[in-house]
Amino acid sequence: MTAKLLGGDSTDLTSTVGYDSIIQHLNDSRKNCKEFEDFLKESTLKRSLDVFKQQIDNVGQGHIQLAQTLREEAKKMEDFREKQKLHRKKIELIMEAIHKNRNLQYKKTMEAKRLYEQRCRDKDEAEQAVHRNANLVTQKQQEKLFLKLAQTKSALEDSDRSYQQNVTTLEKIREEWQKEHIKACEFFETQECERINYFRNALWLHVNQLSQDCVQNDEKYEEIRKSLEMCSIEKDIDFFVSLRKTGSLAPAPVVYENYYNTQRNATPVRSPVPVPISR
Repeated sequence: MTAKLLGGDSTDLTSTVGYDSIIQHLNDSRKNCKEFEDFLKESTLKRSLDVFKQQIDNVGQGHIQLAQTLREEAKKMEDFREKQKLHRKKIELIMEAIHKNRNLQYKKTMEAKRLYEQRCRDKDEAEQAVHRNANLVTQKQQEKLFLKLAQTKSALEDSDRSYQQNVTTLEKIREEWQKEHIKACEFFETQECERINYFRNALWLHVNQLSQDCVQNDEKYEEIRKSLEMCSIEKDIDFFVSLRKTGSLAPAPVVYENYYNTQRNATPVRSPVPVPISR
């Protein structure tokens, strides 16, 4: 290669056209890159670069497709989550109403119990007052004590009846709440099983998609490796030499010419014929 590049089209010993071509090729970045592109058009390295760019583009397209697939899977997950949310909201509303009714009835029952216990104490105090003052008060005062006792007994009966009714109502609500609570727990358990199963399958599918993408990418990279194996340094160097060579002959040697001999000799002395360059 060097011998061909250092040759010249003329026999001028001072010609540096070959050397200048090499220096210009190596140092002139912009022009060098353009020349390199031209020379790569038919080189094995250029073909490898074309394969590289094409396969990298294919990898990028694969990533775009994978991203679209993942967006679709994310939408499915969102739809599944919203569906579960709507179903769960119905159960939550039912349970909220039951809890509110249960708590309200419990409060009423506790208030009825408090009033019932107070009426019991009132009745007991009235009875004790009658017994304590049986022989110490007038007939009229005794009548008042008996009247008060009768009133406390009547109030006690009313409060006792109300208390029992509230307890009965609370028990019905408690049974309803317990039944609905069990149904809600069973529903939530079913939802949780569905969620875990769906989520596990989605992750499994996602991993398979990533794995498949890796396999496909490796196949594309293998095409690049194969094209690089076909890249021939010798062929590309020969191509560049053929494209940029300056000649196949080295400059002829400069011979001594005696001025006076030249003047006496009418026939001019011819320079030696250039010698072909050995590779």
